[in-house]
Amino acid sequence: MDVALLNWAAVAAGTVGAFALGMLWFSPAMFGKTWAAGSHNLQPPQTAPWLAMVVQFIGLALLAVVVGMTETVGAIGVAIAAILAVAVIVAGMDMFSQKTGRAVLIDAGYVVACGVVMILAQGLL
Repeated sequence: MDVALLNWAAVAAGTVGAFALGMLWFSPAMFGKTWAAGSHNLQPPQTAPWLAMVVQFIGLALLAVVVGMTETVGAIGVAIAAILAVAVIVAGMDMFSQKTGRAVLIDAGYVVACGVVMILAQGLL
């Protein structure tokens, strides 16, 4: 696959959009309080978790590239399968760490929502 064929604007928009969605998704205004309570009562860190944010951004960028690659070759179904696979893996890890059902759904739902943002970016840009 020729990476020059990727819609890099859509990859960037999908990455940034999904990252921004995460800031809202896990905020107290949306699911943050329920997620924290279901994640062993996590408390907000004293300082920004920069390393976690960088790792999250890199992971989102990689997923956006996968979505872009599959869109380029007309195999968006593969991207949907990959997104769902990641969501199920996250759910399994959350269950193993004994998060509540709500926290598991919030985490897995975020992965699916990120995939939707990335697919929309590919379709709109």
